[in-house]
Amino acid sequence: MSGAISTGISLRSVSKSFGTLKVLDHVSFDVAQGEIVALLGTSGCGKSTLLNMVAGLLEASEGELWIDGKRTEGTKDYKHSALSYMFQEDRLLPWRTARANAEFGLEAANPAIPARERHTRANAVLDLVGLQGFADAHPHQLSGGMRSRVALARSLVTGPRILLMDEPFSKLDPQMRSQMHDELLRIHAMQRMTVLFVTHDVEEAIVLADRVVVLAPRPGRVREIVDVELPRPRTATNPAVAEAIRQLRLLI
Repeated sequence: MSGAISTGISLRSVSKSFGTLKVLDHVSFDVAQGEIVALLGTSGCGKSTLLNMVAGLLEASEGELWIDGKRTEGTKDYKHSALSYMFQEDRLLPWRTARANAEFGLEAANPAIPARERHTRANAVLDLVGLQGFADAHPHQLSGGMRSRVALARSLVTGPRILLMDEPFSKLDPQMRSQMHDELLRIHAMQRMTVLFVTHDVEEAIVLADRVVVLAPRPGRVREIVDVELPRPRTATNPAVAEAIRQLRLLI
């Protein structure tokens, strides 16, 4: 396969080694523009390593990685706003307000953006994630779910075409996690960004994803790619969703 492609993300026989330890072995899959894809597998299968390579935090040892139709050549190609990364920890700065934490995404991407524009855009994404009235609150004044919303706002403030997420809701209780799932799907329906996320939660993968890339461990490799063709919203109480969850668990 050669030449530019139109998918949001494409991995072509990508491998990663740390010294003599091979973590990923010839991983290949595409994520179409506007698609939500989950990376699912047991601990140690290389999910986060793979996401960090897509994010430009690590370089592949072998293979090709394409972002927005352009082949990347290492971390130097990631000085743009096409990508945004939401980490497992919310990583909010405790001395900053919710607005100032959301603004941090803009400061990192383009320090030349005027303060007034940063404020306006930060307020807009805080409204988008349902935090109207909390712009001046500090992290210690917010619940865990609200902190996750601030982290999501910070990830969205640059207007990314691709959103990467590394188990961002794993520390929330089940009810709040379900609310964040609904919030993410609502925002995705509005903005149609491409989403690639890591999870170890089979139910989360089925609820959120259009497709699930199941990774086998040591070294990480694609075991199977599963299409999730169920209508949304998806809840585990729905028999079809429950069966999809059961079938997916058999592949882990």
